Amino acid sequence: MANAASGMAVHDECKLKFLELKTKRTYRYIVYKIEEKQKQVIVEKVGEPSQSYEDFTACLPADECRYAVYDFDFLTKENVQKSRIFFIAWSPDISKVRSKMIYASSKDKFRRELDGIQIELQATDPTEMGLDVFNSRAK
Repeated sequence: MANAASGMAVHDECKLKFLELKTKRTYRYIVYKIEEKQKQVIVEKVGEPSQSYEDFTACLPADECRYAVYDFDFLTKENVQKSRIFFIAWSPDISKVRSKMIYASSKDKFRRELDGIQIELQATDPTEMGLDVFNSRAK
């Protein structure tokens, strides 16, 4: 269960909440945090299906790294309602170098634990994960 690259384990709740988002659409988003003392990735916050993209982005700290999953609904050119599950590696420029390194070295292993991710984004500021980016990547 531990990540050989960074020694981070993935708490079972991380996978369980993701499965609920993917299969039952119980959540709009999940924000994950690395707990350095326990050396594991944990669920920090979940968003209800009614919550907006703005609610989601407000949960991401301006100066700390996080992982997040967002269930993005959109209309295709044919006017068909679809959704895509995005994985976001949030790594603000002003976050601590140590934190950026730990998140970067743990990302691939953690992402593989979440089976069903369709699109991955790396973001260092809000413009790199704006709704326009989501729309263009989803279609």
